[in-house]
Amino acid sequence: MPTKRLGISGILFALVTLPALAQAPGESVSPLVTAVVTPHQHRPRKVLPGTRPAEVIDGVTVSYNLIWAGYAVTGSDFTQVQGSWIVTAVDCTKTPNSDSSEWVGIDGWSSNTVEQVGTDADCNGKSPFYYVWYEFYPLNTVVIKDVSIAAGDKFSASVTYDGGNEYTVSITNETTGQYFSKEVEFSGADGSGVPPRNSAEWIEEMDGNELSDFGIDPFGELYTGVSGGTDSAVDASTSGPIIDFGSAVQRSISTKNGSRGSEDTAVPSALASDGASFKVDWKSE
Repeated sequence: MPTKRLGISGILFALVTLPALAQAPGESVSPLVTAVVTPHQHRPRKVLPGTRPAEVIDGVTVSYNLIWAGYAVTGSDFTQVQGSWIVTAVDCTKTPNSDSSEWVGIDGWSSNTVEQVGTDADCNGKSPFYYVWYEFYPLNTVVIKDVSIAAGDKFSASVTYDGGNEYTVSITNETTGQYFSKEVEFSGADGSGVPPRNSAEWIEEMDGNELSDFGIDPFGELYTGVSGGTDSAVDASTSGPIIDFGSAVQRSISTKNGSRGSEDTAVPSALASDGASFKVDWKSE
């Protein structure tokens, strides 16, 4: 996100930075709190004039923008997106006061809204902090305090359109077993001239002015080992992993304008053999 926006009602949230104790079903979570931070707001893809134009490489459209690295698929009437990732440790001595987030969502590729759920791995000065969240941009981020998070944790998540103005966001810390799901009413979905729900994404995002050094971040069941954690989506014509969307697949590289021209800040790998898993490599220097 550093542009930093306040979350619910402008309140500063206490965020989890250490692994939680084991949780039995039905128990309330008592996370270990070590810092109070301001949750970031996550945004639609940002393309400015002068951004490197898209190109087709090995049959896949590669697009460039300022903040998103990962994969997207375009289409119509998306009703679900799901995926998995590992929260990698951020090197805050190398990138103090920076941020990064991992999420899955619907909309935002070419529209003004995003319905999303994910995790942040940020640097408060030279100290790392992590938190779990959902957001219906342009509404503020909602921190999920009942799910703990630490570097190395495996997460799975989904966003489902239930009809009308209803969406369900779900996220699981597969390492601790903690789970959150909520139905949210959101009437503001904006397709920017076309019907909303016209894209689905699996993204590593820079939420502010500098991207935290996360090293290499794995997405998808092949790399996370999360059973059922395939990066997949459902729209009006297709239901399956990323590769099933064919020419609608977008490989998204984040860039910045530097002294040497346009420079990549985070680059996703080609899709793995399952057609769904990939790794995002931090490149920002």
